[in-house]
Amino acid sequence: MLLRKHFQGGRITAIRQVDSERIVEILIDHINEMGFSVPKKLIVEIMGKHSNIIALDDSNIILDCIKRISLDRNRYRQLLPGLPYISPPDQSKVNFYTITEDQLILILKKGGAALSLSEKLVNGISGISPTISEEICAQAGNGEIYPILAKFTHAIETGNLTPVVYIDRDQKPMDFHVFSLSALEGYYEKIVLEGAGQAADYYYTHRDSSNRIRQKSTDLKKIIHNNLNRQYLKKQRLSEDLLKAKNADFYRIQGELLTAHLHEITNGMEKVSVINYYNNQMVEISMDPRLSPGKNAQKYFKKYGKAKTAIKEKNTQLKEVNESITYLESILTFTDNAETIEEIEEIRQELVEGGYLQRRKSSYRLPKSKFQPLAYHTDDGFQILVGRNNKENDKLTFRIANKKDLWFHTKDIPGSHVILRTDGKPVSETSILDAASLSAYYSKARSSENVPVDYTQVRNVKKPAAAKPGMVIFTDNHTLYVTPKSPD
Repeated sequence: MLLRKHFQGGRITAIRQVDSERIVEILIDHINEMGFSVPKKLIVEIMGKHSNIIALDDSNIILDCIKRISLDRNRYRQLLPGLPYISPPDQSKVNFYTITEDQLILILKKGGAALSLSEKLVNGISGISPTISEEICAQAGNGEIYPILAKFTHAIETGNLTPVVYIDRDQKPMDFHVFSLSALEGYYEKIVLEGAGQAADYYYTHRDSSNRIRQKSTDLKKIIHNNLNRQYLKKQRLSEDLLKAKNADFYRIQGELLTAHLHEITNGMEKVSVINYYNNQMVEISMDPRLSPGKNAQKYFKKYGKAKTAIKEKNTQLKEVNESITYLESILTFTDNAETIEEIEEIRQELVEGGYLQRRKSSYRLPKSKFQPLAYHTDDGFQILVGRNNKENDKLTFRIANKKDLWFHTKDIPGSHVILRTDGKPVSETSILDAASLSAYYSKARSSENVPVDYTQVRNVKKPAAAKPGMVIFTDNHTLYVTPKSPD
């Protein structure tokens, strides 16, 4: 309401930076109720958590501000309606744009050997960041710093800039600047843009997207890890039980030996030594003196039967646990590799349908969109399709792909189903390698090298009955070892 009263209908006459500080002044001519043009001003102070926007009248009196600062919070500078505007305190630094060589010499003398050249520049010159300070020192080497500093200043004043954004191998923006930064060269991929605004837009748009995806996926990863830990523990206990149950044959042999030597055993004996006709050695067998020799033999046979049944049941349970672990690890991989909010929500829906997650009352509703796997093309024109989650993997392999298309998947590593559409034509080795590299990239082994990838015709891929989404078996496959390659 205040902005509407004092600024609506006004004309911006100038936008300027205060020296080289993070303060922007927006000058506005506004027509008042008397019809006269009155100069007013918006001050934007960009200072982290202390950032503020202050509206001033023609006398530099504060009309209001986003954050009001009273005397009890700041004795030097109060920001309240009706008070004159006072600029943030001077840090006794030299202006980046007007610094002279003599001033630079004095700055470099301060602090002695306790501070590096880069730190001295940051402490003595306003508007210079640690990043650009290190770049100036790197370019100067053992030579004079002032010519390099003057070169940067001149480039900014004349607009001779090379705005760049540095991204990692997952296409996540790591930093951006109006100059190339030698400290980041070789470590990250560089994208050169036309303007500083475009570089900032690219950086913050992609960074915010990555942050939102990370926030959305945090609770999913926690749920997946919790379920995985339960399955790992269950697997360990089942393995221990199986190890114990392997004594089944021991119980059977004990029962057989007791039965074979019943005529030598009398009631009330606690143990008996008999010849083991399997190895012709004497063996001592413990007995329950309260039971007859025959019942002792039956007791060992019962232990044998129980252990044998346990082995069968434990093996069945162990197979189910291993399938659950493989499935959950695949979901975790898709969550780590997700690039959009929609992919995260589709994974959430899969967890709900699998019984791993309760449906939220205010659940996100997926937009009604057609099946759209990731699609790429090889240099010789073949299309490659990549599933983004387990349900999409199934649909891609069993409903979209042709029986003669080639199917790719990382060997014993969770990842996407990748289809190389052949259209019944012979496929080049280059296209096969491209599809295998994409399969490795869209898997848990994205950051690895020499990743094994199996491939076969789609006709050789089958889905077992009652198998979880994305789980398949295949035959007649070949294996390639490739390095994951980003599609970009």
